[in-house]
Amino acid sequence: MTATALSGRKYSEYPEYKDSGVEWLGMVPKDWKIGKLKNVLRIRNGKDYKHVEVQNGGYPVYGSGGEFKRSSSYLHDGISVLFGRKGTVDKPLIIKGKFWTVDTMFYSVIFENSIAEYIHGQAILFPYDLLSTNTALPSMTQEDLLQLGFVIPSVEEQQKIANFLDHETARIDTLIAKQEKLIELLKEKRQAVISHAVTRGLNPDALMKDTGVEWLGEVPKHWDKVVFRHFIKTRKGVAFSTSDFCDSGVRVVKASDIKKLSLRKSDIFLPERFVNKYPKAFLKQSDIILSTVGSAAEVKNSAVGQIAMVPQELDSTLLNQNTVVFDSDNNIIHKNFIFFLLQTTAYRDHLDLHAHGTANQASLNVTDMLDFRCVIPSIEEQKDIAEYLYDFIVRVVKLEAKATDAIDLMKERKTALISAAVTGKIDVRDWNINNDQ
Repeated sequence: MTATALSGRKYSEYPEYKDSGVEWLGMVPKDWKIGKLKNVLRIRNGKDYKHVEVQNGGYPVYGSGGEFKRSSSYLHDGISVLFGRKGTVDKPLIIKGKFWTVDTMFYSVIFENSIAEYIHGQAILFPYDLLSTNTALPSMTQEDLLQLGFVIPSVEEQQKIANFLDHETARIDTLIAKQEKLIELLKEKRQAVISHAVTRGLNPDALMKDTGVEWLGEVPKHWDKVVFRHFIKTRKGVAFSTSDFCDSGVRVVKASDIKKLSLRKSDIFLPERFVNKYPKAFLKQSDIILSTVGSAAEVKNSAVGQIAMVPQELDSTLLNQNTVVFDSDNNIIHKNFIFFLLQTTAYRDHLDLHAHGTANQASLNVTDMLDFRCVIPSIEEQKDIAEYLYDFIVRVVKLEAKATDAIDLMKERKTALISAAVTGKIDVRDWNINNDQ
């Protein structure tokens, strides 16, 4: 009997294997039955929840991303594996208790002598890309799902595998949660250091004065109180006609490309002649741009007022509508310093206060965006602060990247462990939680 190493640990293999005849299952233990998903469960359609929706209490309503509403009634009571019918089709869920599922989901009724947790583990491996229809919105049918090949050990082995995976994946999830918490703490630290540096400076012994501005409080005595509109000029993006877009030429930057203080490369271009036709929309490296249309403040990653500085690779591009460029007077404020000022919680709160629109879309008036009061030091001190912050952020980004890589690696190990257990690549029949401490 050989051993298989996973997550730095060795597990025994089964004595004999056979070919399952199912590509994504491969070789499986000789005594396991080869069947189809229809042999272990029955699939039922979810339903629209609008007529049973309640604000409080009730039962959970599940979509592909998990619970998102509450209902006054339920479709099923018990343990069930949920499958996406339309949209996100490759993320099966396992649910216990009374629940409702939306009409873009399937729920399942588990047969006797079948363990839902084991079924869910194998469902993670299904080749959903082969099942989903080739449309803009992927979808699956009950028939295709039920015909999927499925390997079936005894109910006792299914339970053993389920118990093993519940324990082992929980340990991995705990490690992932710690890394995710670290990333959150690094983001909070980053925000705090930026806000402190651009409002208090780098000298802890500087003489202070009260600004009379609530969010600022005391600031270095030699700093000056200013308003954005006094030293920032703006130019808006252009509402280019979609009929002019082409496959090559000058790249276009859209409001939706502004994400997480950076710019994504769009696949939209305009003819070269548009550079001379729309000079105010021409972007250069280090230009600071903000979105003036976006989601409401609650949707942090796409809220109106997203900020970015044009990187070298997007130099000489053209700016589309629903955006604005902040051009500062370099004799008063350094471009890098204002970029950090725009990242403070205070400026984000200022934008949120002035954003207006519907629940789905909000917009900002440029006049309101410039009506922001702050304090600034001399140009030389601004440069020192910006340089300090860039060095600090480089260190933080490296730590975040290291944590992200660790999370990705642990997720890969988790998937590999689930795959090995539910296909019999490792033998956990003798596993016991008391021997695994």
